[in-house]
Amino acid sequence: MRTFMANANNIERKWYVVDAEGKTLGRLASEVAAVLRGKNKPTFTPHVDTGDNVIIINAEKIELTGKKLTDKIYYRHTMHPGGLKTRTALEMRTNYPVKMLELAIKGMLPKNSLGRQMFKKLHVYAGSEHPHQAQQPEVYELRG
Repeated sequence: MRTFMANANNIERKWYVVDAEGKTLGRLASEVAAVLRGKNKPTFTPHVDTGDNVIIINAEKIELTGKKLTDKIYYRHTMHPGGLKTRTALEMRTNYPVKMLELAIKGMLPKNSLGRQMFKKLHVYAGSEHPHQAQQPEVYELRG
C-alpha cells in the first residue's frame, strides 16, 4: 500500500466559524492554527496546505489568564534608532483585538511561504458579524 500524499487536486476546503467570546487566547490560537494547517484531517500532508478557512468572531471578548493583561507586553520596532514601541495586552485587546489574535496564531504556523499561505485563510473580526455568509461556514466547537 502506498502512502497518501495530498496535492492541489484532492484537497477539500471547508469554512469554519469560531466564537472567541470567553475563550483563552493561547488555547484558541493553538486549535485554530491546527485547523489552518489541516492537522485535523486524515489527509494531512506536512508540505502541502491542506487546511481549512477559519473565521473568528468576537475577538474583542478574548480572555487572558493570570496577570497577563497588565504584564504581557507586545513589542514592535519602527526600524529607526530608538524606535522600540511597546503595548500591554490590555491596550492590544482594547484597541487592536484582531491584531492580538492574528499575532498569536501566526506565531504557531510554519515560518516559511507555506505558513504565509496558511495565514491568508484566517479571517478575524472584533464583533459578532462577518461578511462570509455566502461560504456557508460551519460552527467549529473547540476542545475543552
